[in-house]
Amino acid sequence: MKRLIAVALLGLALAGGARAAIDTYEFKDEAERARFRTLTEELRCPKCQNQNIADSNAPIATDLRREIHRMLEEGKSNQEIVDYLVARYGDFVRYKPPVNARTLLLWYGPAGLLVGGLVVLGIIVVRRRRVENSPGQVMLSADEQARLDALLSSENQDKKDP
Repeated sequence: MKRLIAVALLGLALAGGARAAIDTYEFKDEAERARFRTLTEELRCPKCQNQNIADSNAPIATDLRREIHRMLEEGKSNQEIVDYLVARYGDFVRYKPPVNARTLLLWYGPAGLLVGGLVVLGIIVVRRRRVENSPGQVMLSADEQARLDALLSSENQDKKDP
């Protein structure tokens, strides 16, 4: 009986995936189909964030595919379609946003952080080498020097007393 229930549940689970909607669009020629494919693969789904519109199953991606198909049928150019989507969803829908004042940090921020990290690492390494190569030149404050002298003299006293 348990096997029968397990098989029935498995069948229901698999049947749910089979009911997933598949977009079917009619194109007047192969060039238009290629333009549709190119546009949907180059634009990012606003909900999924790291999937293109072609691969996303989100409802908004379905709507965007339908909208792109409608605009292609109206004879709009690829740039007009991209401009419409950017106006509606911002530069986020592009995988490669343009370099402008608003996206400078996006484009050059990682390189700036890398250079800054390398500079800090270089400073740390140079300082450590300086200390390791000349430990006698490390300057102590007057309090630190007095404490060091006291520790050294007490250690010498301990060695002489036994």
